[in-house]
Amino acid sequence: MRLDTTQQMRTEMRLRMAPRMIQSMEILQLPIMALQERIEQELSENPVLVDLRESAPAEADGEEAPAPAPAEPDPDPEPNELESLIGLDENWSEIYDEGPRRSRAALSEDSDRKQDAMQNMASRPRSFHDDLIDQLSFFDCDPTVRALAEYIIYNLDEKGYFLLPLQEVIRDLEGSATLEQAEEALRLVQRLDPPGVGARDLRECLLLQLTPEMPGHEVLHTLISQHLDDLEHNRLPAIEKKTGIPLEKIKEAIEHLRRLNFRPGASFTTDNAHYVIPDLIVENNDRGGYDVRLVDENTPLLAISRSYQKLLRNKQTDPKTREYIQKRIQSARWLIESIEQRRNTLLKVAKAIIEHQKEFLDKGPEFIEPLKMQQIADRVGVHVTTVSRAVDDKWVQTPRGIFPLKRFFGGGTMTADGDEVAWDTIKQKLLEIIAKEDKQNPMSDEEIVEEMGRQGFKVARRTVTKYRQALLIPSSRQRRQF
Repeated sequence: MRLDTTQQMRTEMRLRMAPRMIQSMEILQLPIMALQERIEQELSENPVLVDLRESAPAEADGEEAPAPAPAEPDPDPEPNELESLIGLDENWSEIYDEGPRRSRAALSEDSDRKQDAMQNMASRPRSFHDDLIDQLSFFDCDPTVRALAEYIIYNLDEKGYFLLPLQEVIRDLEGSATLEQAEEALRLVQRLDPPGVGARDLRECLLLQLTPEMPGHEVLHTLISQHLDDLEHNRLPAIEKKTGIPLEKIKEAIEHLRRLNFRPGASFTTDNAHYVIPDLIVENNDRGGYDVRLVDENTPLLAISRSYQKLLRNKQTDPKTREYIQKRIQSARWLIESIEQRRNTLLKVAKAIIEHQKEFLDKGPEFIEPLKMQQIADRVGVHVTTVSRAVDDKWVQTPRGIFPLKRFFGGGTMTADGDEVAWDTIKQKLLEIIAKEDKQNPMSDEEIVEEMGRQGFKVARRTVTKYRQALLIPSSRQRRQF
């Protein structure tokens, strides 16, 4: 009997924790401007929340703000929870002092100002990743597969492609996933809208968009799966000869092919100027290293109203009002704790990233080190999905410029000397070699591979081709200048 009671208590605790955990994850993922907007919204909706930066002397009339109209109370208020909330009077008041009680006129003016600020504040545009995560919630799947799918979504590039090897995804979720689960997660992501998302290359992106109802489906499938290179170089007679498909049908299929989306992620980009507000600032220190600090000077400093705490303690307060205040104080406390948790997690993650990428900041982008999110998760002591949420849509201002935090992550390859080198370094070397080539006789991908090998970077030809295309560098034939 005692065991059943214990299990029931644990179940109830998990149910109470679920909304709190969801809120913590949401707050962690918000960039600084979106966080400030969220806080302004909470301040306007929850009367027990106050911004300590805006405390002002009471007006001469000394009028108190009226008590809020009671909302629907929780059906079974917990006595222990009530005692805990009342105890906030001792805990929070020692740390934060709300200051003198503000008059009704001051509160009204402050409310109008906040509303104006919220209406004039630019809303955070929904990102490509936001939309995909929302879609993912409609699918029933194993928790591990869902975690893998979220990881894949957060690592899609700006075109909507997934360029990491699945083995790397498994390594980042060390000990908790199999290759079969990673493949299932990728297939799940590839079922989301827009069609073609989650593809590993252009061929797969286009094939994912084909449907049996599409005109010329079979011809299109043949052209995309077997003759994409011939199409790129307009070798239509060669395709006709290899496939036996009449030239007219090939041209007709190409017209349908042009209607497919070559960059599924591009639909979420905007033509408006995008002003980046960094969440963190990295500065040189006198020890030869770097200090990291959060940009939160303009973020409201939240506390729980002392007057509402006293109202909760007052035994003569109407029971419905007490339950309403209890509910609002608990909501406020969860928000304050979530913001503080975001602050601590983001700072720890950023410090670990900067420490790992010191060479990048000292010498430049070509010295970036290979880095996986699991490495930072292990160093900080959190789950890899927490790191993924912490760095999502966050920017950092450094002595080298402003970068997204995700810029510091990336896989690598082994050089001829056995050293691991980041893919970004390979890209930089590729750009350098092509910039120096003979423009009248540009290097083929095979020749680029040989040149990179001579410089100590041993990579496969398909790797050079993939990154050349990712950098929008044409083939050697198309680069030739006469």
